[in-house]
Amino acid sequence: MMLRFCCRPLERCFGRRPGVGGGGGGDALMWHTDLKSHASGDYSIAVVQANSNLEDQSQVFTSPSATYVGVYDGHGGPEASRFVNKHLFPFMHKFAIEQGGLSADVIKRAFNATEEEFCHLVKRSLPVKPQIASVGSCCLVGAITNDVLYVANLGDSRAVLGRRTYEDKKKPVVAERLSTDHNVAVEEVRKEVEALHPDDSHIVVYTRGVWRIKGIIQVSRSIGDVYLKKPEFNRDPLFQQFGNPIPLKRPVMTAEPSILIRKIRPQDLFLIFASDGLWEQLSDQAAVEIVFKYPRAGIAKRLVRAALQEAAKKREMRYDDIKKIDRGIRRHFHDDITVIVIYLDHKGPSNDRSKQNAIGCTTAPVDIFSLNADQVEKDFLHSIS
Repeated sequence: MMLRFCCRPLERCFGRRPGVGGGGGGDALMWHTDLKSHASGDYSIAVVQANSNLEDQSQVFTSPSATYVGVYDGHGGPEASRFVNKHLFPFMHKFAIEQGGLSADVIKRAFNATEEEFCHLVKRSLPVKPQIASVGSCCLVGAITNDVLYVANLGDSRAVLGRRTYEDKKKPVVAERLSTDHNVAVEEVRKEVEALHPDDSHIVVYTRGVWRIKGIIQVSRSIGDVYLKKPEFNRDPLFQQFGNPIPLKRPVMTAEPSILIRKIRPQDLFLIFASDGLWEQLSDQAAVEIVFKYPRAGIAKRLVRAALQEAAKKREMRYDDIKKIDRGIRRHFHDDITVIVIYLDHKGPSNDRSKQNAIGCTTAPVDIFSLNADQVEKDFLHSIS
C-alpha cells in the first residue's frame, strides 16, 4: 500500500504535469526536481532525454523511516525500464512485510519477481510486438533504513558515495564506488562470463569498438533481454521474423543482482545514483567534487549539465549547441542521463524536520518530450491483455 502510488506518473503523484523541459534552463529535453526532503536529509533529481523515447526511468520513495531510490536504464526500447519502474518497489514492499523488514533476500526476491513478471508480459506481447523479447533494462536500487544502506544493481548504472576525508586537505571528499559495473568492457566481468561458457569461444566478441556478449550487448545482467536468457523466445517464429536467432545452449545473461549492505558512517556525506550516461562523461571523483562544492538546490541538474558539457567538448561543440539537437539525433552525442543525489544529514534541525515528513514519492516523467507517452503505453498493454 505504501509504495503503490510510487508507480504512478509524476503528474498523478503531485497533481501536475511536468511540462516540456520541466524548467531545465533552456534545454527542452531536461526535467528536474531541485530539492526535496527524505528521512535523513534532502535529495535532488534530474533527467535529460537523448533517445527518441526516453529509456531511463527513475523514482524516489520516502517515508519517516526509510528512503528508496531506483534508476532503471533501458535498452532496445523503454518497455522494460517502465515496467521495472512500476513493479519493483511494490514487490520489495510486499516481501519486506512478509519477512519482517528489508534484507538482501527481500531485494533478491523482488528482482526475481520483477523479472518473472516481465517474462510473462513478453509472452503475452509476442503476437503484437515480437521485438519486446529483445528489450531490457539495467536496474540500480538504493535503500536506507535504520542507518543501513542497501545497494543492488544489474548492469552498469552506478552508485557512488561522497565521503569526507581528513588525510588530504586538497581533497576534502573522496569517491567510493558502491555498485559493481556488470559490463564486459570490464576485464573481470568479461572473464566471469567466459568462465561460465567455456565451450563457447564467441561468448564475448570485440565488435564496433567495444566488447559485447555474443556480439550484441555490453551488459551481462539485466531485467528483460529474454531472447538471451530463454531459448524458447529465441526460437519462437514470431521473434525470428523480427531478428536473427542466436543459438543458445544456456542463458548468456542473468537477473541476479549484486548487493552491498553497509552501515552509514558519520563521514558519509551524500550518494549519487546515476545511469551510465553520466559516468560515460564524468569520473566518480569529478562527480563527488561537484556535489561537495556547490549548493544543494539543483545539484542533480548541475551534474547533468557538467556531463553534457563534457559530451559537447568531445565533439568540439558547446553545450548550447547540444541543447538545439532534437531527440533521437541527440543520441549520437550522449545517452539518456538520470541523476539522483541523496544527502545524508546525520544530525541537526534539517534531519529532525525531514523525519516528520509523510510518505511521498517522486517519479520522473515517462517521457520528457511527449506528454502522451503514458497513454501510448496504456494502449499497448490493453492491446495484449
